[in-house]
Amino acid sequence: MLTDVIDYLICPVCGAVPFLAGGSVRCERGHSFDVARQGYVNMLTGATAPGTADTPAMVAARAEFLAAGHYAPLAHRLAELAADAEVVADAGAGTGHYLAGVLGAETAGAGAVGIALDVSKHALKRAARAHPRIGAVAADVWRGLPVRDRCVDVLLNVFAPRNAAEFARILRPGGTLLVVTPTAAHLHPLVARLGLLSVDEDKDRRVEETLGGRFAKAVQEVTEIRLTLGRTAVAAVVGMGPSAWHTRADELAERIAGLPDPVEVTASFQITQWAVRA
Repeated sequence: MLTDVIDYLICPVCGAVPFLAGGSVRCERGHSFDVARQGYVNMLTGATAPGTADTPAMVAARAEFLAAGHYAPLAHRLAELAADAEVVADAGAGTGHYLAGVLGAETAGAGAVGIALDVSKHALKRAARAHPRIGAVAADVWRGLPVRDRCVDVLLNVFAPRNAAEFARILRPGGTLLVVTPTAAHLHPLVARLGLLSVDEDKDRRVEETLGGRFAKAVQEVTEIRLTLGRTAVAAVVGMGPSAWHTRADELAERIAGLPDPVEVTASFQITQWAVRA
């Protein structure tokens, strides 16, 4: 809930300390941000670029697919890497699935809290209910995060944009940034058979260029999951990702109908731990 994380937030307009006041979050300088009935607070300032926020259909597909447990090994590994963290934030949290996994793990501290940050209000409606100690905040990573300096122990970034300056600002000394990106093997053979977006060959280099000035790479590992997916699950995993923006729904449905049912699929993730440079 927002009450669990309000002490770790700042006003995105002036940087002042905010507080809860009825159905809004306010700061001492008079800036006010509405709390939606679903429990998240809208702290967006200015207009977001079109096509950056997950649509209701993408959010529904993600919720369906993740709830089925297909990516459970990834969620479990992130929980292991975030063990004992007291304040966990997720930049690009989506439905809050991975953040909830960290807070709900046996290795989590009894009072650990999570800050779910996302530009999609549709996703935040779910994130606000994903775990009792999650506070969900609508924020644009490119416009700055409404989070206090040096207060986050572990910052998750799963298939989401990266703002190195902001990430370094909110992480405490000794804190950890956990970045999850797809490998070239991710969603094989669906990428080729369905004409999905493939992983850029320069992905690692671009991530390094984005983060390397403020972060030092600590540990890198790959988690792979062998999945047996029916056509409904295939439609969900495709519909929750970036290919949903680039493929016509009728064309995609036709291609999925031509797949074996079920089909063997590889999910392949690279998890990189980063430490803030001194």
